[in-house]
Amino acid sequence: MGTYIIKTPDIGEGIAEVELVAWHVKEGDTVVADQVLADVMTDKATVEIPSPVAGRVLMLGGSIGQAVAVGSELIRLEVEGEGNLKAGAAPAAGTAGPAAQPAQPAKLPAVPVRPTFAVPPPLDAGERVRQAIEAAAAAQVTQGNASERPIASPAVRRRAWGLGIPLEQVRATGPAGRIVQADLDAHARAHPGLAPPVPACEASGAPVKAVVAVPVRVNRFEEINTTETIPVIGLRRKIAMKMQDAKRRIPHFSYIEEIDVTELEALRQTLNARWDGKRPRLTLLPLLVRAMVLAVREFPQVNARFDDEVGVVTRHGAVHLGIATQTANGLMVPVLRHAEALDLWACASEIARVAEAARAGKATREELSGSTITLTSLGALGGIANTPIINHPEVAIVGVNRMVERPVVRGGAIVVRQMMNLSSSFDHRVVDGADAAAFIQAVRGVLEAPGLLFVE
Repeated sequence: MGTYIIKTPDIGEGIAEVELVAWHVKEGDTVVADQVLADVMTDKATVEIPSPVAGRVLMLGGSIGQAVAVGSELIRLEVEGEGNLKAGAAPAAGTAGPAAQPAQPAKLPAVPVRPTFAVPPPLDAGERVRQAIEAAAAAQVTQGNASERPIASPAVRRRAWGLGIPLEQVRATGPAGRIVQADLDAHARAHPGLAPPVPACEASGAPVKAVVAVPVRVNRFEEINTTETIPVIGLRRKIAMKMQDAKRRIPHFSYIEEIDVTELEALRQTLNARWDGKRPRLTLLPLLVRAMVLAVREFPQVNARFDDEVGVVTRHGAVHLGIATQTANGLMVPVLRHAEALDLWACASEIARVAEAARAGKATREELSGSTITLTSLGALGGIANTPIINHPEVAIVGVNRMVERPVVRGGAIVVRQMMNLSSSFDHRVVDGADAAAFIQAVRGVLEAPGLLFVE
């Protein structure tokens, strides 16, 4: 029997680390070749990590929500034959730590000893304090010669700052010399004057649901004091980071316009009745997409991406339209490529395809990147107005609100019309307010005279 180590693969695009979002196996499980072991997430998509060999799981290399460096040890298997871990080989970077031992020969004990991986093995309090003091002393000695910045995730850096712990003084036990939450715990225990560390389960990044026991309710007015802790990991964390980055970096300018869509809705119903069963059913979205494509020709500055780090705006001739889609895991933006080349029914079919791929978690990296402008809609729940957040690095986003019947004045008479608001946001560094308003007015002109949808 031998030991086979599977490392975090290089996914490309210069990605140095990935987030571990799911384990499909546990220690002791038997796996076969090509079986999916784990899911990792990049800024673009979720990637499945299959097993290249058959074997038994000896050790998992991280906790859910943990950032894992590319090339670090992900999982360790017991396999038939020699494996890829040679006798006497040095331990992987991910296993470095005070409790890490050199690799053993091929024969393994009946119950394998779990070496330090992301979280050190349990130790008594005196031993933990002794090791932490020794680590702090060693760090202080070498601090003057250390020129490299300690490796740690933003969450670890924020917590270290809150505790008043210089990361240069913390001994790293994570993959590739990374400082993990457990290292902060050990350092904090060695310095009682610091704020108390968070529980180990929370610090490790593992999913935690701490729920206070709920007594049997006597009546419906009884006080409820339950709490639930839900870690923000995976896609939800990526969404949060992207939204935060967009609002921090982009000065948003919002513009809301009311549109009479009575004729547009009548046209949509007529087209659906005319081609019922022969062509895809039309919603308002394909009609709105076509109106945006026509308006972009007059206002190319809204169909652009702004690289604010180098100060370059790239205007695109092609309209790669992002379609904001709600999924079970959060908001995703699959891309409708070359919307300018699609008729209404082709557009409807492609919108349905990319949206379903996003909801099913099967959208490719290419289908989730490269948009030049975004369209978002809450459908029947869209409210009367909203302020959409721009999909960075784009410079414009258009939001569709709920269509309702309202009394309006036309020709001196009060009539009931189908009305709908368009809520839009623009990057004010790139798009002037007058141009943004004119763009929305151009979209409005097409939607209120839907015959223009078919006129070039």
